[in-house]
Amino acid sequence: MGIVNKLGLEKSVILLAAVVSFVTAFIANISVALPLIARELAMSNIIQNWVATIFLLAIAALSIPLGKLTGKYGLRRSLLIGIIVTIIGCALSCFSNTSYLLLFSRVIQGIGAAFINVASMALIVSAVPPETRGQALGLNIAGVYIGLSSAPVIGGFVIYYLGWQSIFYIMLIPLIFALYICLSLDGEWSMYEGSIDKLGSLVYIIGILLFIYGFTVINTGLGAIFLIVGLLLLTLFAYIELRLDNPVFEVRLFRNIRFSSSNLASLISYLATFVITYIVTYHFQYIMGLDSQTSGLLLIVTPLMMAIIAPISGRISDKIDPQKLAAIGMGFVTVAILILCFLNESTPLYLIISAMFLQGIGYGLFSTPNTNAIMSSVPKEETPTASASLAAVRVIGQTLSMGLLTVIFAYVMGNVPIVPEYYPLLMASSRISCIISAILCVVAVCASLVGLRSDVEYTT
Repeated sequence: MGIVNKLGLEKSVILLAAVVSFVTAFIANISVALPLIARELAMSNIIQNWVATIFLLAIAALSIPLGKLTGKYGLRRSLLIGIIVTIIGCALSCFSNTSYLLLFSRVIQGIGAAFINVASMALIVSAVPPETRGQALGLNIAGVYIGLSSAPVIGGFVIYYLGWQSIFYIMLIPLIFALYICLSLDGEWSMYEGSIDKLGSLVYIIGILLFIYGFTVINTGLGAIFLIVGLLLLTLFAYIELRLDNPVFEVRLFRNIRFSSSNLASLISYLATFVITYIVTYHFQYIMGLDSQTSGLLLIVTPLMMAIIAPISGRISDKIDPQKLAAIGMGFVTVAILILCFLNESTPLYLIISAMFLQGIGYGLFSTPNTNAIMSSVPKEETPTASASLAAVRVIGQTLSMGLLTVIFAYVMGNVPIVPEYYPLLMASSRISCIISAILCVVAVCASLVGLRSDVEYTT
């Protein structure tokens, strides 16, 4: 109880959520390490992308089922499980000497991160009063962006001197600190009673796995079959949930125009933007020949601006319609990605940095208000479900974003190592990805604006 007595329950919960959000963001953003990992473990460009993708896929598969599970068995207990599993996954990565073992350890990390993402956001909503909820969510999201911003810098530095395994070693420190805070919390937050919909959960997990995997290998005949079967199973999942009194996911929430439009905007925004970090990383290290340390220092620009802007936009979103801010933010992001559509070997560094700066400001303006819109537009007892939805659309968008890059790589480059003879094809792949991302950003702006037409009152 030591730290809780000093800070108080509310501040302790916010600190705990920020720390674990920092960790999951850090281990998600390992783009700076991928070139070195690929060289040491002899990975092709496709397998190289899967080191990032498989972590996100595990989160995507579990986020929706965990919404009700964490609400039933307790948010603190679920967060504790997530922290412990993530510790195991990071420790396993430290000793991975083959691509298969590393991929397996990333799955374990993804399982732990799924528990963390769902339980931490719902815990904030449960422990923090409505009048300061936007600011608390902003601080939590700032933890995410600090993780994203520090991952390239800290990761690039330690990788340069200690090897790529060090990025997982150093994450054990904040994880152990989070474990201490979680064990110090007194009491439990449970919001559901009754049984868990096991059939719906199973149908969702299989459906989302087939859909996302099929998307990443859509260039093959089998990939198209997986994608179609996955879509059919997800449709079946929605049908099952609508017929249950106690579904694993309350599909009826999507009748709320604010909730549905904000989730759609979140999904499309992550689909459009997550891949940009990897495109820029590959350009810095492969095309410009920069080392991991220098690349990491440059990559801080976007997430650092996000970390600065997110708490500010969170406070503003407590006072004005958050979807207005979200639409403005995605407008900035659209301009940033349009600049990167012209990326080539002669693009000046200052132009790339300018685009990253604009993207950071834009996404900082978008993310917290959009999160506030989602979490505040549902009854309090449904906040774990809303949190699960938020986590799911985020990682599904991120996973599809990496899948999109993998598909473009497969069509343009083939399954090859990224070596100098394929650099022109790498740049062509990057430009195609940026063009698609810019179009998707425009769609995200429109999705945010749709919610402004709703007269649904935000719940407290």
